[in-house]
Amino acid sequence: MTISFENRVAIVTGAGGGLGRAYALDLARRGAKIVVNDLGGARDGSGASLSAAEAVVEEIRSMGGEAMANGASVTDMAAIEKMVGNVMERWGRIDVLINNAGILRDKTFVKMSIEDFRLVLDVHLMGSVNCTKAVWEIMRNQGYGRILMTTSSTGLYGNFGQANYGAAKLGLVGLMKTLALEGAKYNVHTNTIAPLAATRMTEDLMPPALLEKMGPETVVPAAVYLVSEDAPNNVILNAGGGGFERAHVTLTRGIHVAADDMTAETIAARFAEISDRTGEIVPENGGAQAQVALSGGQ
Repeated sequence: MTISFENRVAIVTGAGGGLGRAYALDLARRGAKIVVNDLGGARDGSGASLSAAEAVVEEIRSMGGEAMANGASVTDMAAIEKMVGNVMERWGRIDVLINNAGILRDKTFVKMSIEDFRLVLDVHLMGSVNCTKAVWEIMRNQGYGRILMTTSSTGLYGNFGQANYGAAKLGLVGLMKTLALEGAKYNVHTNTIAPLAATRMTEDLMPPALLEKMGPETVVPAAVYLVSEDAPNNVILNAGGGGFERAHVTLTRGIHVAADDMTAETIAARFAEISDRTGEIVPENGGAQAQVALSGGQ
């Protein structure tokens, strides 16, 4: 079965290069009308230019597709709302949103300024919130929507020198998990991809030999599936270099103790038992975690 996006409209942020460009081109080949959003700044978020977005639009048009360029910063809610208004005026619907825009300002936490911490959160986390909020009601009302967040191995597992990036990226997982619950009955599915790819963002973070195997095209299949009509909901999918794995936030069975034993000493004495991953589960929501706690893991 060929996955098609005929008659679908997709917004891809950060689509002037790297992963975003690769997503946009593949969606366009599959029939989608594409909004190529890109501020056109440097890797640290400085500067702005529409030329990168316009170049991708020309690539799409040269293959017979439809596309429009947009240079709004995802941190500017008014500009994002204007972009969404222009898309609705031109094409009348929005079916797919890929929140891909991001920047890096890496330093160890002791050397990192609060300004650099906040800006990375503003772009990755609040930028995704802004774009999603701008299309959310449209997707609910039309009874269809596919939204993709972008996390990373840093957000899921940590990485030295990226406290700001990791905090933002794991925040997106939390956002996805609630939106997946709230959007389900409206056929609005929200998923998260954790890409590992050779892009401007990672060019000096991985060895050259590894980068050669990690082109953006190795992530595209996962992203395209996660925004397709048959996409799952509430999934974290890792992708890169030909590998595809699911990540989960799991819960051990733990222990349940009587009131008299609710002490720090009990936790210390039984911490290995609490940590035992035998029979661990993946709660469907926060309430399910509470049920496990109150039932003693039964």
